[in-house]
Amino acid sequence: MYRCCIFDLDGTLINTVYALTRTMNLTLEHFGLAPIGDEETKVFVGDGYKKFVSRAFAFRGETGQQVLAEAYEVYNRNFQANCLYRIEAYDGMRELLAFLKKGQIKIAVLTNKGQRQAVENIETVYGQGYFDLITGEREGLKRKPDPSGALYTARMLGARPEECLYVGDTNTDMKTGIAAGMDTVGALWGFRKREELERFHPAYIAAHPAEIMSILRLRNGK
Repeated sequence: MYRCCIFDLDGTLINTVYALTRTMNLTLEHFGLAPIGDEETKVFVGDGYKKFVSRAFAFRGETGQQVLAEAYEVYNRNFQANCLYRIEAYDGMRELLAFLKKGQIKIAVLTNKGQRQAVENIETVYGQGYFDLITGEREGLKRKPDPSGALYTARMLGARPEECLYVGDTNTDMKTGIAAGMDTVGALWGFRKREELERFHPAYIAAHPAEIMSILRLRNGK
């Protein structure tokens, strides 16, 4: 029986691609580099902001460490001003979360986004106090795909790993959930394609949040 559902944020709970692309393009512009598109953003994100910056800059031919060090700072300033730009819940996600809460299944967020921005994103879209736990990048907790954050979340919510369903949209999420010993769902409505997610053999692949309700009904009998 599932007692807890842990969600990735970007590309799973919230469509943040426009905010991420805008932030990156302002950063690239600062260094006189050409912008990237939303499709590039979907491929470059998922492993923390430094990886996003280094991948986008390498895509535009800039790999100098001194430039990247400055770019991280510029990106963070831009992100603080633009992290809420055009963010929105994915179709069907509010209904899924309401279903989970009605079934007394704990809901949590685990993301490589910074803690403050993660909370700000979630509370802007879903309201304050809606989730049982929000865990972003922070000191002392390894970022995904290390399973530490997922296991920490389970402990905090009083659930064993096998009682948790982990939902995410990237290879990083598949690695995280599987390494934590949790049944893992690949979310096709997010940033990556089916082929990438299927390579890791998650327990489930879902094309829409409503399909997760069916998984829960089958497993929990509700």
